[in-house]
Amino acid sequence: MVLKYNNNKWIQLFLTLIIAIIGGMIFQLINLPIPWLLGPMFFVLIFSKIKGISLYWPSQIRDSAMIIIGYTIGLSFTASTFIQIGHQLTSMLLMTFLLILFTITISIIISKLFNIHYPTVLLGSIPGGLSQMIALAEEIKDVDFTIVTFLQISRLMMIIFMIPLLIFSPFFNTHKNAISEAIHHSSASWHDLFPNIFIFAIACTLLGILGKKINFPTALLLGPMVASIILNLSGLHGPALPSVILNCSQLMMGSYIGLLLKPEKLANKLKIVLVSILSGVILLTFSLLSSIFLTHIHTIDHITALLSLAPGGMDQMALIAKEVDADITVIMCYQLFRTLFIFIVVPYLLRYIFRARIQESKLKRISNE
Repeated sequence: MVLKYNNNKWIQLFLTLIIAIIGGMIFQLINLPIPWLLGPMFFVLIFSKIKGISLYWPSQIRDSAMIIIGYTIGLSFTASTFIQIGHQLTSMLLMTFLLILFTITISIIISKLFNIHYPTVLLGSIPGGLSQMIALAEEIKDVDFTIVTFLQISRLMMIIFMIPLLIFSPFFNTHKNAISEAIHHSSASWHDLFPNIFIFAIACTLLGILGKKINFPTALLLGPMVASIILNLSGLHGPALPSVILNCSQLMMGSYIGLLLKPEKLANKLKIVLVSILSGVILLTFSLLSSIFLTHIHTIDHITALLSLAPGGMDQMALIAKEVDADITVIMCYQLFRTLFIFIVVPYLLRYIFRARIQESKLKRISNE
């Protein structure tokens, strides 16, 4: 018998939490990477598609996870870190430009191959900046919002699943035991949190809210990160968080992502799913090859390079970086640079491309007449 609880958000939230916890426990039991991010994401996604089951996970819970992640990222930044980053600014610009150029090119090929509106494919394939791409899609004629959203979210979920599996594959020769030991030593006990955690919590929350009010990209991640960096550099010690809190932040993020994907709303489902898989695999392959090149021009390891260039969400890459003990400061700077580039430069670039295509179409019609 199917329970009738469609109008009770609290029951839906509790059911989602139970499913997410079960997913995390099973993924941890079978020793899969990033279990408390991937487990909840996978199980919530699957159960949300079962008829008669209604799940609910408010964005405020995801926002809380982003504040926690932003805080932990900020703790990794030191004065020497910024000097190191300054040496890689040219590489950040080069890698970001190449990724955008590659995305534009591959979108042309996919749109012709599958006979899908090019602006729709391109807006759905630009890595990062989902909200910015959706806003831009409103300005472009004939763009399918549903397809753009599906392509963006499905690529994000594919990257979040594939990156950990790739990192723990023989290609990278990563040892799980060594990583687990490093995380155990880097996490704190509960009594180490006080009293400084109160100061950091207030500062991180306030700066996150302020960033959101001024429409700063990924404000609830970057605001706490900046607050944590400032307090840390000023001499106030920021305590590391216990592993339980870090696992909870992964669960909070994974559950939210699991509910985002809604393939049932698509027309031509099979074709769009194939496009999303093809686009995601191609972008991931390009990022992998780019990361190999990056390790040859800078003294960084392969995992850090891959996470720095992965076409996924900045917050998810940060979680994975914490799990595998990669250089999170380098990763965040590459991801942040690309995010800001996408938010500031890419919309103007895309408008120019689309205007040029419209103008070209008009000239063709005139010449045919």
